[in-house]
Amino acid sequence: MKKNNKKFKKELISKSLHLAKKLMRLVDKFPKKRSAWVIEDQLLGAGTSIGANIIESQAGVSKKDFVNFLSYALKSGNETKFWLTLSKELNNKLIPEIDECMCLTKELVKILGSSVATIKGRRK
Repeated sequence: MKKNNKKFKKELISKSLHLAKKLMRLVDKFPKKRSAWVIEDQLLGAGTSIGANIIESQAGVSKKDFVNFLSYALKSGNETKFWLTLSKELNNKLIPEIDECMCLTKELVKILGSSVATIKGRRK
């Protein structure tokens, strides 16, 4: 079981890094206008925060720390979904790429939500 847990953590970090890289490439394609700047800053902040908080959770000194950082990652994932939805207004040509990022984000949010619920004892 411990080996599976290590593999799970490694895959979760890998998925969050993959998303962060895709988001970086995506925002570089946004139009160069003020409204896009705000969205790209918020999207990059929220999207890269998912992985940062997942990694931070593993350095937590207690179960409470672990759950708190995973919860922050979950919140960042939900925020990322908002900014991705809004970013569709910037350029119709980017919608397929935005949708791909949305799918990755939803997958991470689902995993994180389930993990937080399990750790808090809501699921057995």
